[in-house]
Amino acid sequence: MKFGTKAIHAGITPDPTTGAIMTPIYQTSTYVQESPGKHKGYEYSRTHNPTRTALQNALAALENGQYGICFSSGMAATDAVLRLYKPGDEIIVTNDIYGGTYRIMKRIYEGYGLIFRFVDMSNPGNVTEAISDNTRMIWIETPTNPLLKIIDIKQITALCNGRNIHCVVDNTFASPYLQNPLDLGADIVMHSVTKYLGGHSDTVMGALITNDNELAKQLAFIQNAAGAVPGPQDCFLVLRGLKTLHIRMQRHCENAMQIATWLSNHPKVAMVYYPGLTSHPGHEIAKKQMRDFGGMLSFELKGDVYEEAVSTMERLELFSLGESLGGVESLCTHPASMTHASIPKAEREQVGLKDTLIRLSVGIEDVDDLIADLQQAIG
Repeated sequence: MKFGTKAIHAGITPDPTTGAIMTPIYQTSTYVQESPGKHKGYEYSRTHNPTRTALQNALAALENGQYGICFSSGMAATDAVLRLYKPGDEIIVTNDIYGGTYRIMKRIYEGYGLIFRFVDMSNPGNVTEAISDNTRMIWIETPTNPLLKIIDIKQITALCNGRNIHCVVDNTFASPYLQNPLDLGADIVMHSVTKYLGGHSDTVMGALITNDNELAKQLAFIQNAAGAVPGPQDCFLVLRGLKTLHIRMQRHCENAMQIATWLSNHPKVAMVYYPGLTSHPGHEIAKKQMRDFGGMLSFELKGDVYEEAVSTMERLELFSLGESLGGVESLCTHPASMTHASIPKAEREQVGLKDTLIRLSVGIEDVDDLIADLQQAIG
């Protein structure tokens, strides 16, 4: 079954009671049992909910996985993964990474004894050097947030083989339409479902997908025991969003490519970070492991003046200034003060994240209107 068909049909069956073609919103906290322990597969909605089950099955199918586990946010999903490890375990992490991921690792789990080593994974040799006898997990984010670095998933997962090391890939920027890390050797795929999977900026959710039966059992236990689960209304909204994922992602990619090319030729733009450009250092790897190059890009203006970057963002009209990404509408973000503010300035600059960097989540509007908006804002 091809992706567009899976996006509409995978994990979904007509409601057995009424024949409703759309999965109902099972807005209930509990379920009546015939006798103690004798029920129809559902006891309590923190543990299981039919709307959530349908979504989990759909997400697993889109990532070519067997098990999907949904959480109340992308950070709750990340938290569940980190709960798999114990004090003294070492985790190697992409150094250009979402600020919230950095925050939970450094400010919460480092206090519980986990050890994090942040390396530039665009050079796999850095990962090889960082691996020790205590390494238990490698966390990849590709394309990275916000510098759009590309990491060779297959090459990194090969380093885990035979070493009792899990490989987890944050696939949020790509979505399963563009990239399937499980097929490249990853053990777990993480999504901030809030972004492209939901696609309409109207829900917050996270998900983990795996083919490993034991990992699935552990993560499902954490999901139930810790209780950070999404409600049925949110699950319904994401199920609806998935049905247009392939159409939306194609337009995101087309628009982003045109905008990246336009920005690259603008006399006031110093640098454009977009893996679809042949000048991007990760372009060939992206071509190999992605089906297209995504809707995210970042850029810097010439002169490297903070005030000019801020005023440019303030002049944008169609690109709304706000955190998040992946919705049908275009967004503009200042990573240094917004999505990545939790990372110390010295560490941001060490990986190349300047205070003047502007990140765009390119929506599915008419691309000519988006370019006109950028033109009037940049001047």
